[in-house]
Amino acid sequence: MEMKFSWLLLLGLPAVWMLAAAADVPVARAPGCSTRCGEIDVPYPYGLDPQCAIHEDFLLNCTTVDRTTKLLLGGLEVIKFSIPDGKVWVKTWMARQCYNQTTNSTDIINAWLNLPSTYVLSSDDNKIIVIGCKSLAYMRSNSYVIGCSSTCDDGKHAPKNGSCSGAGCCQADLPKGVQSYQSSFNENNSSQQHWRGPCNYFAMVETASFNFSTTYLTSTAFYDMDNARQPAVLEWGIAQINTCKEARTNKTTPYACLSSNSDCIITSYVGYRCKCSPGYKGNPYVPDGCTGSSLASCPLFSCSLFPPVFLLFAEILKRNGMILTKISAAPFSDIDECQDNVTYPCAGICKNTPGSSICSCLPGQDKINGLCVKAHKSIWVAPVVGGSVGLVVLLIVTTCAYLIRERRKLHHIKQKYFRQHGGLILFEEMKSQQGVAFRIFSEEELQQATHRFDEQQVIGHGGHGKVYKGVLKTEVEVAVKRCMTIDEQQKKEFGKEMLILSQINHKNIVKILGCCLEVEVPMLVYEFIPNGTLFDLIHGNHGRHISLGTRLRIAYESAEALAYLHSCASPPILHGDVKSTNILLDGDYAAKVSDFGASILAPSDKSQFVTLVQGTCGYLDPEYMQTCQLTDKSDVYSFGVVLLELLTRKKAFNLEGPEHDKSLSMRFLSVMKENKLEDILDDQIKNNENVEYLEEIAELARQCLDMSGVNRPSMKEVADNLGRLRKVMQHPWAHENSEELDNLLGETSMSMVSSAVTTEAFSIEKKVAMGFESGR
Repeated sequence: MEMKFSWLLLLGLPAVWMLAAAADVPVARAPGCSTRCGEIDVPYPYGLDPQCAIHEDFLLNCTTVDRTTKLLLGGLEVIKFSIPDGKVWVKTWMARQCYNQTTNSTDIINAWLNLPSTYVLSSDDNKIIVIGCKSLAYMRSNSYVIGCSSTCDDGKHAPKNGSCSGAGCCQADLPKGVQSYQSSFNENNSSQQHWRGPCNYFAMVETASFNFSTTYLTSTAFYDMDNARQPAVLEWGIAQINTCKEARTNKTTPYACLSSNSDCIITSYVGYRCKCSPGYKGNPYVPDGCTGSSLASCPLFSCSLFPPVFLLFAEILKRNGMILTKISAAPFSDIDECQDNVTYPCAGICKNTPGSSICSCLPGQDKINGLCVKAHKSIWVAPVVGGSVGLVVLLIVTTCAYLIRERRKLHHIKQKYFRQHGGLILFEEMKSQQGVAFRIFSEEELQQATHRFDEQQVIGHGGHGKVYKGVLKTEVEVAVKRCMTIDEQQKKEFGKEMLILSQINHKNIVKILGCCLEVEVPMLVYEFIPNGTLFDLIHGNHGRHISLGTRLRIAYESAEALAYLHSCASPPILHGDVKSTNILLDGDYAAKVSDFGASILAPSDKSQFVTLVQGTCGYLDPEYMQTCQLTDKSDVYSFGVVLLELLTRKKAFNLEGPEHDKSLSMRFLSVMKENKLEDILDDQIKNNENVEYLEEIAELARQCLDMSGVNRPSMKEVADNLGRLRKVMQHPWAHENSEELDNLLGETSMSMVSSAVTTEAFSIEKKVAMGFESGR
């Protein structure tokens, strides 16, 4: 028996030598390159010399430290490689925070890491570990601040070996794409009562290699384990290239996937790397590095070199306590299973594939339980199949015809609405007036801009419609006003009136950019104003201090805008719904009057004048309520209420208040009559320095709120008086010189007399608007 074993062993050895020789796969590096450092093999694309590595990020240093040979990547010691996974294991430094009893303070040694662009810390293989009692530590990278807190005396959980869930040890997941970090500790624990152990620790650790021990809390064993280092896993790529096509044509970095049967793959954050094709394994970065299945998976009689000898030899080694650890299949780049019908039986058509084969049945056969059998045809199969195909074709044709018909129908409806709303007239006017920035938007454009009018895009709403925030294809932010009703008699004039409104150009008036006419109720498109409404600023629960100067500036800018509409627009325009929600604030908190064209959309039927009143409760002109005649003095009255909101920071109408306090204007006139103005003023601006200004503004508001429109000032006079007050506030030295003060103020507001001039708007002289209750 012993002689037989020796013979078989001698017979098998030449084959083993041949396989061992085949294992030395050629590498794509210069001749004479060293491929080993101490006990670690250095696979390509890594190298120990510049000419031996694919580029500088893969250059390693084999050096001797304290009589120990170490392989270094930069300053990190390399433990092992995984070429198929694109990973390398290194040792990273940990950080510690220790209590110094001598100085009654903490000593901190932080850790940091900064990797090249082709490396990232593996988020799948690593964890952030913090060890200690009452320890809070975290890492800071370019985009993240992540850490955790561990404690030992929460009363519920005690530190336990193998557990890192907050008691003595906590862990946090590492985000993807981290290339650098800096560790930090909470430095508030500077007294001895906070410390139960000598030190707290922070480490970036490979999850599989870490196992918590309670001795880490009472000693420095964790820090001393490997000279303050822990293993971590890095993922790498060849170059920061976004596509495999670019990788193949890049002239700076040659294409790295040199082996046949290898593929390029794109990885997150580190560019591309290579892998062997399915059915192959090895090193894809060297020629012929990807080979077929190993001998362990090579079936009997499918290998070309003494297969019975190899299998018997392997079995003998196994029975005698010897292990066959490395037998390469380089000579067997692929196995043609179709040539071995005994091991791989196929009664049909066999097709060889790399690393496998495909067996399909002959025509007229079906595969049942892995066997090809004759197909059984039924006489009704052909009619059923034919009928099914015909039915499917009929359904497709019918559906297409229906969709085409509905599309045409929708197109005709849109054209009808466009003509009804005066779109043809507007189009001709735009052609005749060169340089008009006004646009006619399609419904589809506005749907895309507002995400199909998503409710989350709503920034204003009222009883007659909503305002949506939108972003056009040109990246311009807009506000889209979508109303619910429109007067039938007004539809034809709508387009022309929109063009007139588009020509209004004032820095304190919201610019109208265009409209959409191919819907039942036209939609208006305005510039987007980012900082909300004056109502939100005054009445919002933000606790913000608003100075008198800011309030006076907003009032002055709003008055200037309304005066422009009344006096400078051609034809003059009446706002009809002046209120704090229709005064918007831009990025610099400058006032922007909005909804000045809302009355265009109002019903004009005289029978509806009494029931469909223009304006909002609390701001309505009492004279207008009696006559249903909208004038410029109606806007003056409403602006007077806005002035009161700025002075008092109270709402224009409070349904929940006492009867005498529901209307802000009525309460104000009452306290003015009783000479108790200070009772209603906002505490933030009520002081000795502001008393003269507050009295002036209050008197101006009182004149605006006169029951008779004839006795009210015009908006131009209101704006002039507010402007003069601003000048006085900006030049406090004028108080010392009465002549200077008179020059700044001009006529005092006490002697101001307004003329009863009624300015009629171009198409809204007898119409009542349906405005929104909040702005865009």
